[in-house]
Amino acid sequence: MLQELSIKDFAIISELNLSFDDGMTVLTGETGAGKSIIIDAVGLLAGGRSSTDYLREGTKKAVLQGLFTLENTELITPVLDKYNIELDEQQLLIHREIQQSGRNVIRVNGQLVNTTGLREIGQYLVDIHGQNEHQELMKVERHEALLDQYAGVELAPARQVYTEAFKQYQSLAKRYRQRQADKQAFAQRLDMLTFQVNELQEAQLKTGEEEELDREYQELSNFQDVLEALSGAYTSLDGDWEGNGLTIVGEALSSMESIEEFGSRYQKLTETIRDSYYELQEAASELAAVRDGLEFDGGRLQEVTDRLNLIHTLENKYGATVEEILSYQNQIEQELSLMKGEGTELSDLKEQVVQAQHATHVAAQKLTDLRKQTAGKLTQAIHEQLADLYMDKAVFSVHMEKTKTLHATGQDQIEFYIQTNPGEAAKPLAKIASGGELSRMMLAMKTIFAQDQGVTAIIFDEVDTGVSGRVAQAIANKISKIAKHSQVLTITHLPQVAAIAKHQLYIEKKIVDNRTLTTVTPLAVKARIDEIARMLSGNQLTDAARQNAQDLLAQNQG
Repeated sequence: MLQELSIKDFAIISELNLSFDDGMTVLTGETGAGKSIIIDAVGLLAGGRSSTDYLREGTKKAVLQGLFTLENTELITPVLDKYNIELDEQQLLIHREIQQSGRNVIRVNGQLVNTTGLREIGQYLVDIHGQNEHQELMKVERHEALLDQYAGVELAPARQVYTEAFKQYQSLAKRYRQRQADKQAFAQRLDMLTFQVNELQEAQLKTGEEEELDREYQELSNFQDVLEALSGAYTSLDGDWEGNGLTIVGEALSSMESIEEFGSRYQKLTETIRDSYYELQEAASELAAVRDGLEFDGGRLQEVTDRLNLIHTLENKYGATVEEILSYQNQIEQELSLMKGEGTELSDLKEQVVQAQHATHVAAQKLTDLRKQTAGKLTQAIHEQLADLYMDKAVFSVHMEKTKTLHATGQDQIEFYIQTNPGEAAKPLAKIASGGELSRMMLAMKTIFAQDQGVTAIIFDEVDTGVSGRVAQAIANKISKIAKHSQVLTITHLPQVAAIAKHQLYIEKKIVDNRTLTTVTPLAVKARIDEIARMLSGNQLTDAARQNAQDLLAQNQG
């Protein structure tokens, strides 16, 4: 429910803070006092379109805030998650600024959102019905959604099956059309991928191979330098000449061994030289072994050179490294497999489209059958509601026609018809119903849907225009019934509607310092009697009018 509403510098409202209760609240007052402006403010908090015209004259921005308490969060939670909004004790605080520049700043529980996000959230908070709108009834394209909403869980699985079938059919049909239009491009792509895959598969590249080949190439291509370096190093260490390295180190070791017993520091030096001598001996032996084992292999050098040239060629064509080439190879192998796979030939693809189309038609027929059943139930329920609203002679019906093509929600064209007078033909509801009849029809449907709609507040902005007497009382009863399931805010000029409400707010326009101000006063019982008496008899309050108002309140408050 809408718990708190704060309005600042909005139209003729300087500053206004309102608290609302559950059940039904009516807003009454003279025409032009600002009742609809309050509803406009609530509409903007639910994502309505803003305008700088809403700014109070001489101000730089209008500020609106609304605190909503949620009882059922199942439907709204996915939308809040989408915009990273956290609920605070089942409450949403919406803050919206309309600036002189036209810029809007919107926060929901402190999280910045845009108007699209606010509109997505607002659809679960407020449902506003104006006297000239009746959006859902006046728009034929909404009739199918209303019928499906009434069907509820009985229709939902079939609609889900249809949606999936329709998406599959659309996807296959699109692929088929693309294949037909791009036969040459497809063939060229197929040839190119086939060549590339064959070339890369024949290469049999391996991760790390290039580095290993580079090392081997360096060794093979510099064979003579390596051999000379090994021989030179061995000769220096253990060559057949008196001054080789091992002989010199050996002499140094003999000298040190002769004095090592004279102190620990001589022992340490001797050990260091001794370790070096043995290590040089091992190095000399390994140098000899490596040198003697070397054998130039010109054939292997050519193999390594050719392999490296191949790798470099492939890198120029498919990737900077072997790893990139292998990644690209995997990608095009998958694409080629898909192109060559079963069902990708044009004839096979066409058969898949035909099968998917048939499955979608079957799912559409199931939807049609369920909608026909639902139409009968809805018709009966509407007639029961209309009888309470003194339209018992009206005949409501749901006209269903099959469309030539499949569309996103089936293959049905659905429109509500009504026969307002006996003997006349049924005609489209949106074209022939009067304002009063549309008001009652909308209330009948709202009564049926109120329990399952999921919004926290329903607002009726003078939807009772054009009716009076017993019809006015019937409308009051219906709005009151809706208020048993949702918070209802109603702007009305009908005393019957005002009297049945649980709460009443009086909206008044005043002139202060040559500026127009709107004030709101919650009415206690005595003040309500006076206000309803004015609604009954005009500004001239009489004892009879007060008594009628008191009787009307007593009758409706039970």
